[in-house]
Amino acid sequence: MKDFTNKVAVITGGASGVGRAIAHLLAKEGAKVVVADIEATALDRTVKELEALGCECMGQRADVTDANSMNALVDAVMARFGAMHLVFANAGVGTGEAGNMWDYELNDWEWGFRVNTWGLIHSINAFLPKLVAQNEEAHFVVTGSGNGAFLMLPNTPIYTASKAAVQAITENLHYQLQATQSPVKVNALFPGPHVVNTGIFNSERNRPESLPGNPDKPDSGIHSVEDMKAIMAQYDMQLQTTEPEEVAAFAIQGIRDESFWISPMSDKARAGFVARVDSILNRTTPTVPDVL
Repeated sequence: MKDFTNKVAVITGGASGVGRAIAHLLAKEGAKVVVADIEATALDRTVKELEALGCECMGQRADVTDANSMNALVDAVMARFGAMHLVFANAGVGTGEAGNMWDYELNDWEWGFRVNTWGLIHSINAFLPKLVAQNEEAHFVVTGSGNGAFLMLPNTPIYTASKAAVQAITENLHYQLQATQSPVKVNALFPGPHVVNTGIFNSERNRPESLPGNPDKPDSGIHSVEDMKAIMAQYDMQLQTTEPEEVAAFAIQGIRDESFWISPMSDKARAGFVARVDSILNRTTPTVPDVL
């Protein structure tokens, strides 16, 4: 897909961070944009921003953890635009893990997997039947993470595990669509190459009341990218970051190039991935990757 003019793009988690940046870039490319998000205030703000750019757009509050909500989103898009050409399964959360995983609350595990993993499953079940039935060029873009897909970072076991599952699902979806010779393509998007400056470290703002967190659990002390920078500065280390707009730019270019792997890596991340693969192939004891 080279030209996005009048293409209909749907973005879950589209009201902030990477999703919002993708929405803005696609609007400038002439696409019709559907922003879906659980955060109503951010959703309204983003739609107004897109309208100011002259974009034909709509916003819908949607919860990726709820299959009915995702089906309603698809119905609303089809009723408004009659087709879909780009779907970004982008919604995700960090659960603020700290301490030993055997002390984690079950609610934290369930919340992380409901959004990151089940959110993708619900998105596939809602969108893919329509995309496949259209029998025309379309892209289903999954926002994964190198933390889980390529590396195992021990300070975020819930996020790592949920994103490892996301990558397994994404690759198998790619293989199945290939086998049917469908014109629907899958892209695996990995924000990076450095820590992305988004609100994922403050995901608690959207935590459901049905899965409350334990107020007495250890605090990681990281609720924003600025917190990470401050902690590293205490050790005379500088955190390199990537802005959401950079991710949006290489995401759109990756679609144009029909790349399955949209995955820029830092030198440290690449070295960590190579070391992990070597450890698997040579059956050596793995060590914690140094990626920051």
